[in-house]
Amino acid sequence: MKRIFYAISMVGILVAFFSAPAPAADDSWERVKAAGKLVIGIDDAFPPMEFRNEQNELVGFDIDASRELGKRLGIEIEHVPTAWKGVIMSLKTKKFDIIWSGMSVTEERMKEISFTKPYIMEKQVMVVRADNEKIKSVKDLGKAHVAGVQLGSTSEEALKSLGTEFKEVKRYDNNTSAFMDLKIGRMDTLAVDELVGRYYLSQRPGEYRVLPEPLTSEPIGIGIRKEDVALREMIQKTLDEMFADGTMKKISIKWFGDDITAWK
Repeated sequence: MKRIFYAISMVGILVAFFSAPAPAADDSWERVKAAGKLVIGIDDAFPPMEFRNEQNELVGFDIDASRELGKRLGIEIEHVPTAWKGVIMSLKTKKFDIIWSGMSVTEERMKEISFTKPYIMEKQVMVVRADNEKIKSVKDLGKAHVAGVQLGSTSEEALKSLGTEFKEVKRYDNNTSAFMDLKIGRMDTLAVDELVGRYYLSQRPGEYRVLPEPLTSEPIGIGIRKEDVALREMIQKTLDEMFADGTMKKISIKWFGDDITAWK
């Protein structure tokens, strides 16, 4: 089986970010400031980045970081749960101001929206049930297996890049449903962000296992409309301060047990 690695060029992404032409002065930050709140599109079933606890409260790495940013900017933060498949269209049609939800920065997405600098480096991995002794490597996957993936995610593209012909590929609106189906045997393997996979492993010891070979390596950033340069620059400036004073490191250690941030 031929493996095709789907890789994102960090050099190309950073060149595009720093060389993006600034349009005529815009009032995107002033609009947010006047409204007194920043509206953020999220996937609320994406632990540990953003998810709901037993009290149905939104929690997670991105939730903590965004609320800290709001505090520093003197504005409220409103999180809007959104179907991930249409999240970019929802941003472009102004259903919210930004996407802050563990979003991978890809060349395709950069054709439609802009991003902050990456704040985490992420990988795409394959997860199987812990009791599945026949699948020990991605090389063991094939036509006899059913795979799962979240709709509209980069996991979907990473799965395609694997070059494996599966018996079936099931697509889900969220990872919570996908992991449940994996647990009860409706599929054999699930393509998912490593951070999400590791979180489920930590919460459910002995139920799942991550295959050793990652499919991709991807930067994670905050998605913003291309024309909203002033807003992007204000968010960028505030995030830089949060990294410089150790706040992002502290939030990372809280959720991941280590500093996995990419702003270094």
